[in-house]
Amino acid sequence: MAAAQGDYVRAWPAFKGDRMRAWKARESAAGATVHGIDRMVRNVRAGRFERGLAALTAAGALVTAAEIYFEHDSASFGNKMMWVPVVLGPVGAAAGVAGFFSQRMAKTALPVASVAIVANGLQGVYLHARGISQKPGGWSNARYNLEMGPPLLAPLLVTMVGGMGLLAAILRREQ
Repeated sequence: MAAAQGDYVRAWPAFKGDRMRAWKARESAAGATVHGIDRMVRNVRAGRFERGLAALTAAGALVTAAEIYFEHDSASFGNKMMWVPVVLGPVGAAAGVAGFFSQRMAKTALPVASVAIVANGLQGVYLHARGISQKPGGWSNARYNLEMGPPLLAPLLVTMVGGMGLLAAILRREQ
């Protein structure tokens, strides 16, 4: 039976706790590859995650700004505040790209742009809730107005992009 299961069975000590210690020692001695969450945690600790998150913030800001433009254009930009998230998208993208290439920009421009994006996203939730309340029937007709009015939680998408930028600014950078 021991030969069929390989060296692992023969190398394990008799007690359960000792088995785990022996397995971990064997794995670390062999220089085993780290997978999944452990790799992500190692990348965060080593500072490799900050640059990637800044780049993802840049890409997310552009995609989100384009989506917001199309949705607000279908509403004919009826409120001047509808332009703010469209304008902040390229600002966040520029800050994300700058943060990818420069540690100084990742710690200055990226958090400033990200805070503005997060604030605008929270303001968007308020403005969309106000838009739903101004529809005929208001919140008493919520089932219909939530479906036909402005999407209540859609501004939280841009808030998440700003949150990614803030997280990228907080993380340490690889030296």
